Amino acid sequence: MIILWTDALIYLLIAVMLALGLYLRGKEHIQRPLQQIGCNKIGMVSLVVLLFFVLIGLLDSVHFKPADDKQNEIVSLLDYWATPLREHGEKTYSAPFATTLYSKEMMMLEDGSMQWGYPRLEFGGRHLTNPETETIPDILQKALYGWAQGASLIVFFIFLMWTLSAERYQRLTGNSTAKAVLAVVFVIVSCSYALIYLSGYYHVFGTDKVGEDVFYQAVKSIRTGLVIGTLTTLIMLPMAIIFGILAGFFRGWVDDIIQYIYTTLNSIPGVLLIAASILMVQVYMANHEADFTSVIVRADMRLLFLCMILGVTSWTGLCRLLRAETLKLREMEYVQAASALGVKQGAILLRHILPNVMHIVLISVVLDFSSLVLAEAVLSYINIGVDPTSYSWGNMINGARLEMAREPIVWWSLTAAFVFMFALVLAANLFADVVQDAFDPRRSGNE
Repeated sequence: MIILWTDALIYLLIAVMLALGLYLRGKEHIQRPLQQIGCNKIGMVSLVVLLFFVLIGLLDSVHFKPADDKQNEIVSLLDYWATPLREHGEKTYSAPFATTLYSKEMMMLEDGSMQWGYPRLEFGGRHLTNPETETIPDILQKALYGWAQGASLIVFFIFLMWTLSAERYQRLTGNSTAKAVLAVVFVIVSCSYALIYLSGYYHVFGTDKVGEDVFYQAVKSIRTGLVIGTLTTLIMLPMAIIFGILAGFFRGWVDDIIQYIYTTLNSIPGVLLIAASILMVQVYMANHEADFTSVIVRADMRLLFLCMILGVTSWTGLCRLLRAETLKLREMEYVQAASALGVKQGAILLRHILPNVMHIVLISVVLDFSSLVLAEAVLSYINIGVDPTSYSWGNMINGARLEMAREPIVWWSLTAAFVFMFALVLAANLFADVVQDAFDPRRSGNE
C-alpha cells in the first residue's frame, strides 16, 4: 500500500471527524440541531448524496502498486475495479453509447478496398453484429438488467433488516424522512449498477480526443473535488479558530496584530498567490526530479500545495466572524463570572468560548465546501489549478473549450463534468442550508 500526502491528510481528517463526533456525542446543544437535521427530508437526502460521493472518493484514496503490473504504476482501488474503463480506450472521439468513431476517416474494408466512413470502435459495442438495428434494444436490455441487480441488492438489504428485527425496521422506516432516504438510496444504487453494467459494453459518456472514457474521467474527478473542499477546510480551520477567538477575547495589541495580518492578506489578490505558489512547486519539482518520478506523485504534490494556498487565503472570512462572536461572548454574564472567580483564561476559552462558536464553524465549513469545489474548476480553467494530468472537472471543462469549437460539436465532456459537479454542489448547498437553519441560535430561539 502506498500513502500519498493527500491520502494521509484524508485519513487524518476522518480520524478528526470521528474524534469530534465522540466528543460531541453527549453535548445537548449539539444533539438538538443534529436531531433537527435528521428529521429534515432535504437535509438527509442531500447527506445521502454527499456520502455517495465521499465513498467514491475514499475508494480512490487507497493507492497501491499491483503485483502483476510490469510498468510499476500506482493505482487506487477505484482504478483496479474500473480496469476495463481504464484500458478499453479508443482511437479518438466517440459519442455516448456509440459504436463508431465520431468523425469520418479512410478505412479499409474486408476486400482490401478503401472507403470514407465511420470506423467501428475497438471496444464500444464490439459484441454487436449489426449495430444499426441491435444497439438500442441491447442498451435497454443491459440497462434493465443492471438496474435489476441494484434493485435486488436493496430489496435484499431491506428484507434482511426486517428479518433481524421487524420492530426496529418499522420504527426506522415509520417516518417520512426515512422513507425518502430509502427511496434515494434505492435510486442511487440501482442507477449506479445500471451505469456500471453498461460501461462494460459501451462508453456511457463517450470518449475524449485521445479515446479515454469520459465516464471514467468524471468519476475519477470526484476525489479531486472532495480533496479541494475538505483538505482546504482542514488547513483553514485551525488558523481561523485560533486567531478569531484570540483576537476577540484578548483585544488590545493581540487584536491589532491579527487584524493587520488578515487585512494585509486580503489586500493581495488570491489568484496571484495561487499562481505564484503553483510556479514555486513546479520549479521545486523540476529541481528534484529524482523525488517525483511518478506522474501521480507529481500531481498529488501540486494538489496538496493548491489546498494549502487556498486554505491560507480563505481563513480570513471565518476569522472575522469568530472575532465578532467572541467579542459578544466575552461580555456575557457567565464568562464575566468565571473571570471573577479566578478561572484561568485558557479554561474560559476552551469551556465557554469555543463551544459557543462551534455553530458558526459548522455553518461556515459546509457553506465553504461548495465554493471551494467551484474554485477548483475555475482555477483549472485558467491553468493554475491542479496538474493537467490529474482528473478533475476543471480540467475536463478546460479541455472542452476546444472540443466545443469542432464541427460537429463534441459536447459530452462538458456535459459529464457539469452533471457530476452540479450534483455534488447542489447536494452540498442544500445540506448547508439545513445545517445553517439547525445551528443558527436565532432560529432555534424562535421555534
